[in-house]
Amino acid sequence: MVTPAPYTVWHGFDTPTQRLRQLRAGPLSCALDGIDLRYVRVGGVEVVRRIYVSVRDRNWDTIPGEASKVQVDDGGDRFEVRFSVRHLSADIDFAWRGVIAGTPSGRISFAFDGTAERELLYNRIGFCVLHPCRETAGRPYRASTRGGEVAGVFPRLVGQQRFENGVYVPLFPSFDRLQVDLEAGGTVAFEFEGDLWEDEDQRNWTDASFKTYCTPLALGFPHLLEADHHIVQRVTVSVPELPSGREPEGPTTLRVGSPLGRALPAVGLAAPADGVSPTDGELELLRALQLDHLRVETWLDRPNWADALTTVLADRARLDVPLELAVFLLPEHADELEQLAAALDGVPIARVLAFPADARSATPTETTPAALVRLVRVALAAVPVVGGTDMNFCELNRTRPDTDAMDGITYAIAGQIHASDDLSLVETLEAQGETVISARAFAHGRPISVSPVTLKRRFNAYATAGEAEHDECELPDSVDPRQLSLLGAAWTVGSAKNLAEAGVASLTYYETTGWRGVLERESGPKLPAQFPSQPGQVFPLYHVLADLGAWKGSELVECSASDPLAVVGFAVRHEGRTSLLVANLKPEMQLVRLVGIAGPTTLRRLNENTIPGRSEPKTAESASTLELAPFETVRIDQRGRPSDANQSTRTG
Repeated sequence: MVTPAPYTVWHGFDTPTQRLRQLRAGPLSCALDGIDLRYVRVGGVEVVRRIYVSVRDRNWDTIPGEASKVQVDDGGDRFEVRFSVRHLSADIDFAWRGVIAGTPSGRISFAFDGTAERELLYNRIGFCVLHPCRETAGRPYRASTRGGEVAGVFPRLVGQQRFENGVYVPLFPSFDRLQVDLEAGGTVAFEFEGDLWEDEDQRNWTDASFKTYCTPLALGFPHLLEADHHIVQRVTVSVPELPSGREPEGPTTLRVGSPLGRALPAVGLAAPADGVSPTDGELELLRALQLDHLRVETWLDRPNWADALTTVLADRARLDVPLELAVFLLPEHADELEQLAAALDGVPIARVLAFPADARSATPTETTPAALVRLVRVALAAVPVVGGTDMNFCELNRTRPDTDAMDGITYAIAGQIHASDDLSLVETLEAQGETVISARAFAHGRPISVSPVTLKRRFNAYATAGEAEHDECELPDSVDPRQLSLLGAAWTVGSAKNLAEAGVASLTYYETTGWRGVLERESGPKLPAQFPSQPGQVFPLYHVLADLGAWKGSELVECSASDPLAVVGFAVRHEGRTSLLVANLKPEMQLVRLVGIAGPTTLRRLNENTIPGRSEPKTAESASTLELAPFETVRIDQRGRPSDANQSTRTG
């Protein structure tokens, strides 16, 4: 086997990971990430998650920019950053010059002057400011609009992105000044120039932030920008009233608390979208995961659906797990439902996910109508029928289905709707649980099934024009090399932890085999230069799912990190003892202080020195301090008598 390069093992790409440069503007600290500003903090309180310039084409695809001539003048308590950027795609050619400046008085400004190099259509070009959801949800705000000052409170539950009279509706009217009161005391203030700005709750797409974006959506889209025309904007951040608190010191602390009184949710995988059946060797590895179900899709509005279903049902039988059937149909498919019922005779079914075959975002069809659920229930008697959306939580939250007519509700999660860098991917973890908490608030006690969870979107739910044809020499848009990486495993730990602790009933992850799966096929990857896996390789995230399978039926235990963007812990009580997964979410060595786990433990490590497998179990007299390699995941199991382990968990 060829030994992969360290960066590839870490995050799937043979390129360096993101490195942040720490800067200060008087009492404000921040991090420069290339040409973006991240994690503006004061007194240990995060007041801004990120400030960046977004260039999005007419299909809402983000067009990355290539920066050049970057100059950083760091004066200790002040700084200035200058650079040039160009965004280039088949439809977009936009160049701009940027300046970021921080003053000793505690003001940070970010300005840009951009030009269309040719005529182009775009949905958004300009600043976006992300407000961290933990520090912003439930907090009072004041905004200056053209109609005067408005005031309110950012929603605690995920706020709906309403769509009324043909336009998207923001959380509050368009503004050019915004102030947010902080829970720790003090206020963060924003001033905007060059446009009007609006706010949306990005937790709808599992971004852990509220987003202030430019150009009111009521103006419609796409917009035409003629060649040589300019866009000039500026955003300024200050904290006129400082919050109480101080910068954190020492290593990140992971605290294991009390049992949560809930069991680990059911966990399954999806059948491959390309329909390739697993080999006997692949099947043996998949059986070892002890899956609770296999998700299979069938589209009753498509020809030959029955033949495709027959093949995948045979694969399900070989895997010997219940079926999670996602069926896409229209009311006129009653005859096909009878045929489907016959094909499913004798097949163990965990649930049927019923979706309209013509579903589109921001329309009444974006979630399942009650009549469609009743139609499926009549045909498939005694089978739980779940409604919702095959798109994002945004659609479910906006067009809430008649849950009383359903046996559960469902939606999908993708880690990269708005941004695809490693930091943004990690940031989505906290928001995943927020969607479950919000869904439970209107589910009327119905169980929540998140299906599927993927690193990248499976399709573009927001395209407003035809997508360009896929180049066979490039990875499909749904494929991410991080699928084979240690970061992929750490992200899976954080995803399962946040969704499970929030109360989800069942989870479906990824696919079984291939570059969207948990292991590479014995035939190898289709494009090894872009997706550098080895034939038959077990991906690191496979081992995370193997642990969840081994913990089937376990009780969840509270596990919190002092810095959720650095480390994540997922704990259960299993066979009378506490077990947990601890994952490093950073591309650097970290020291973690572990509180609540007493006595001898057994550790198994998953890092660049152990993959494709994990290390052999090693006994430690104490796990109070844990050293984690970049993107490493460690499984920790308490040893000793069950009664001793239970007592140590309660008193930790």
